Amino acid sequence: MVRPTIRGVAVRRTTWSKFGAIASVAGVLAVAGCSSDGGGGAASAPTSASSAAGMTGKSGMSGMHHEMDGGPAPAGMKAAVNPEFPVGSEVVLTADHMPGMKNAKAKVVGVYATTTYAVNYTPTTGGAPVKDHKWVVQQEVKGAGGKRLADGTQVTLATDHMPGMDGAKATIAGSTTEPVYVVDYDMNGMTMKNHKWVVQDELRAAGS
Repeated sequence: MVRPTIRGVAVRRTTWSKFGAIASVAGVLAVAGCSSDGGGGAASAPTSASSAAGMTGKSGMSGMHHEMDGGPAPAGMKAAVNPEFPVGSEVVLTADHMPGMKNAKAKVVGVYATTTYAVNYTPTTGGAPVKDHKWVVQQEVKGAGGKRLADGTQVTLATDHMPGMDGAKATIAGSTTEPVYVVDYDMNGMTMKNHKWVVQDELRAAGS
């Protein structure tokens, strides 16, 4: 049998076997790399909301995790009277709080009358300050009482929409008293349940 050669030099069988094994491993790694970057291979399915939709700097949520089920609304919230989109309404989202949200089809699962705030805050877990986070309702601001808070008011957050948010120091960046909604919506092949919050101006009727 003719021994394999590298650049004309005969190689012992054991050495060639090792060389072949290394080449095989390198080939597998190369194929795996192509599969993960969209080069014709099938990428693995996202396993969380954060992997399905990396948060954008526009909404100040880059790199954070957003739960796939937002859970119930805070205790004591009052249902809105005669909202434009009652519970059960099929709607389309016009907000872009995160990638995949704008123009997504959604279903209203709750609608409340309260003051809703955009806030700037620094996560308790460290990292860069978050700008213009939308949204936080009156009941998610520690000691807020019932009065609308003025822009620039320094507050402490009492909600866990994102890791590092509960107990974080924040500044009110803006507010609205329009009805605020909890919705279920489909995004990137997954259903986000009980998403909080979307204000009325960020919705339109499905089919409109």
